[in-house]
Amino acid sequence: MPAALDRRSFVKGGAASVAAMALGTTALASLAGCGPKQEKAPDAEKPAPQVEAYDIVIVGAGGAGLAAALAAKQGGVAKVLLLEKGIGSGGNTNFSSSGMNASETRFQVKDKIEDTNELFAEDTFKGGHELGERTLVDFMCSNSSAAIDWLDEAGITLDNITQMGGASVKRCHRPTDGSAIGKTLIPGLRDAVEREGVETLVETPATELVVDANGAVTGVKAQTKDGAETTFEAKAVIIAAGGFGSNKEMLRKYRPEVADFVTTNIPYTTGDGMIMAQKAGAELVLMEQVQTHPTVEQTTGALIAEGIRGGGAILINSEGKRFFNEMETRDAVSEAELEQPGKYAYVVYDQQVYESNLDAVSYDERGLSVKAPTLAELASKIKVDTAALEEAVATYNAVTTDGATDPFGRTKGLIAFGSGPFYACKIAPGIHYCMGGIRIDEQSRALDAKGKPIAGLYAAGESTGGLHGSNRLGGNGVCDTMVFGPNAAEQAALYIAKSA
Repeated sequence: MPAALDRRSFVKGGAASVAAMALGTTALASLAGCGPKQEKAPDAEKPAPQVEAYDIVIVGAGGAGLAAALAAKQGGVAKVLLLEKGIGSGGNTNFSSSGMNASETRFQVKDKIEDTNELFAEDTFKGGHELGERTLVDFMCSNSSAAIDWLDEAGITLDNITQMGGASVKRCHRPTDGSAIGKTLIPGLRDAVEREGVETLVETPATELVVDANGAVTGVKAQTKDGAETTFEAKAVIIAAGGFGSNKEMLRKYRPEVADFVTTNIPYTTGDGMIMAQKAGAELVLMEQVQTHPTVEQTTGALIAEGIRGGGAILINSEGKRFFNEMETRDAVSEAELEQPGKYAYVVYDQQVYESNLDAVSYDERGLSVKAPTLAELASKIKVDTAALEEAVATYNAVTTDGATDPFGRTKGLIAFGSGPFYACKIAPGIHYCMGGIRIDEQSRALDAKGKPIAGLYAAGESTGGLHGSNRLGGNGVCDTMVFGPNAAEQAALYIAKSA
């Protein structure tokens, strides 16, 4: 996937040209019915309702949905269907940048990084302000290393490790070349599910879950590309349709103060899966917990990866001064930015950060960053005080090289600025992730308000709530999908076997 795309540009322009750019012409052509829509004559009759049968139907073909589909087929489930309302698979995970958190991995051992599942869980629980469901937190963290190995077996190697805000140690796993993880993860998963023969229907929005007289979910109703209302009967259904970061109505209902923020989400992220699950009896939890990412370019909605700060970048305000610990949690950094003059800031970094993060190269190519040979010239270009910027960098460098105490308490990702050129990206907070969603247990079963599982209904990824508490740590989103997506498939397969 070319670096020139962000989540918003994914659906701009002609469907064929954008899809070919975002997904790759070959991958796009392989998806069922992913060509241009056929215009119907004004007097054409609406196609008759259809009924098709599958073992597992997965609503949403993003990271969690693709992972669930692959695991289901690997587990011996014969007929698996992915339903996707967008023009192609991958969802927001196409644009996931920094990486996947995991603990006790063989790649950490190789790099002599000491980490434990318990420390990962504690960081996650603390990062979510202790509002996360601890059983879910522990399950994700204790299964994270196995997920890294599972991906590696599928040809998706994540052996380049960096550190994210809120993490005690380096545990964010990236592709070998340090590129954005989505550009490796989604093509790899897409190829794997195609090899396994998973059927994928795009531009096919699910509209309703089918529930029998006993309250069990037995299928999904959807609108196919030809306009037919199709019922996809299923022995189990997995909701993996993402959050609601692009649904203004839901944002105004649950978190009105951020409803008008720019969003990093693609337009398809509208909470459909949550709404359908709720109508089928599932409880929605923590819906008011909507995360803003602190480093979002405001004219495009492009996310400036957290790995840039983890690699040594600093934040300065419009006066050229540092103002906060750049490695704090996303919610805290966002709040600090909104308190600055103009409610924006700049991510500033040097050539070594640029060279170690392919994301930074893309920012340069896309015109999202300003470049200058010296700090003085950079200050002039972004219109901040030169002396203030030079002092901010000098003070930061003293912490990294002389053992001085950072005035803002930063102790992680401390790498001294070297020689130029230097770069700056103007940023402010933007809607990024919904921590709330369908209540699940560690078996990925959707639960009702009494904590009782809804037979036949499972959920994974951003459609679910309770794991991340009130703040998701960077790198935990991909971990969530790669642990709970396969888990949902495995548990659904067990349910089917027991029901046979």
